[in-house]
Amino acid sequence: MAKRIGLYPGTFDPITNGHLDIIRRATKLLDHLVIGVAINEGKGPLFPLDERVELVRHEVAAIAKEAGVTISVEPFDILLMHFAEKVGAQFIIRGLRAVSDFDYEFQMTSMNMALNRDIEMVFLMAGGKYQAIASRLVKEIASLGGDISHFTSPYVAERIREKFTAQGVKFAPGKVVPMKRNGAKPKPK
Repeated sequence: MAKRIGLYPGTFDPITNGHLDIIRRATKLLDHLVIGVAINEGKGPLFPLDERVELVRHEVAAIAKEAGVTISVEPFDILLMHFAEKVGAQFIIRGLRAVSDFDYEFQMTSMNMALNRDIEMVFLMAGGKYQAIASRLVKEIASLGGDISHFTSPYVAERIREKFTAQGVKFAPGKVVPMKRNGAKPKPK
């Protein structure tokens, strides 16, 4: 039987618990999962590419061991279908959170199938507690000093806090309480 190879692409800026849920579930379907970290400078990433790759590798190491599959993490800056061909993927894994995701993915699937009909798109619905998580929102919450511990692993949350602390965002010690950028506490309502 041929080895089932899947590709899960994304910018992973940052990798969230929602991404990890899709990765865990994808490992049940595959023998090898390639996580393609897109360069995508147009999105203005918080983390440079090498740091995003490192974060993803850190987060998926235990998943690979637990699932008994191999997972590799590779950056890419070429057309998705060309990258899928390069890594030998028969499947592209995509996570869906809401109808808006479906609309976008429906268009992308049609275009990708025109490029290579031999690579199947596999859609996994986000688990209920992960449907609202988006990397963009995680960064926005953190940029305002908010608690992101429900949305990322502790390791990723700390790395995000380090980035925003370097930009002058203040986080209260212990439980994260939003503070104004100048360090003043918010006025009570």
